[in-house]
Amino acid sequence: MSALLLQISDTHFGTERPQVCDALRRLAHAQRPQVLLLSGDITQRARRAQFAAARAFADSLQIAQRMVLPGNHDIPLFNLPARLFAPYLDYRRAFGRAHDAVLDADGLRLVGLDSTRRLRHVDGQLSAAQIERAAGWLEQAPSGALRVVALHHPVAVTRASERHNRVHGHAEALRRWLEAGVDLVLGGHIHLPFVRPLDGSGRAGWAVQAGTAVSSRTRRDAGNSVNLIRRRTHAGRPICTVERWDYRSTAGEFEMAALSALPLGN
Repeated sequence: MSALLLQISDTHFGTERPQVCDALRRLAHAQRPQVLLLSGDITQRARRAQFAAARAFADSLQIAQRMVLPGNHDIPLFNLPARLFAPYLDYRRAFGRAHDAVLDADGLRLVGLDSTRRLRHVDGQLSAAQIERAAGWLEQAPSGALRVVALHHPVAVTRASERHNRVHGHAEALRRWLEAGVDLVLGGHIHLPFVRPLDGSGRAGWAVQAGTAVSSRTRRDAGNSVNLIRRRTHAGRPICTVERWDYRSTAGEFEMAALSALPLGN
């Protein structure tokens, strides 16, 4: 079964590893996902050349549909006039306007939200209007579709030391989106991949975090990785599989490192 969605995050172009980029390109060509999700921190310092390199790489993956979300690194840090008055100028040149969006593919409704704020250095934030808009898009999803919300900052974490990295507004967002039938909430930012259940409403919902895809800015306990997400049926019930693919330097390739089979509530 072909992959429905390839999530790559925190590429931090400007710190990319060329051999890892080559391996990820081979993985994408082999798996042929329908949708590419770039979930933020595309660049290291929001420079025009870094955005151009990221755009060229995204194009080289040859994936028909694409959703691109900014991260906090995609807003100028040291150029204060640009940060205040034109924070998304170079992002927009490469990928178009940064805004909330919805994308439909075969069996998928993907809702993307911009959680960056130019007046916040690192933290992300969701407004009440964004939370409600996303809920409406989820509720209007085609029958049987996998309902996914994506943003850069995490809504849930697995370690107490990471709680400060949760997006501001995460509690209200999860409550409302679970009511609206969300299946997965995808994020990045912390370079730590995991899958964990979300609390609320008595139905299945899952937080899916991606690691850093191609950057040298890896954690000690988490290297370069990406997620491939597929929708399947098992014993007549819908499930979603999340495959974590890790880059293995010994092989020079991405290899599947973890497989999570997640029951769905619809």
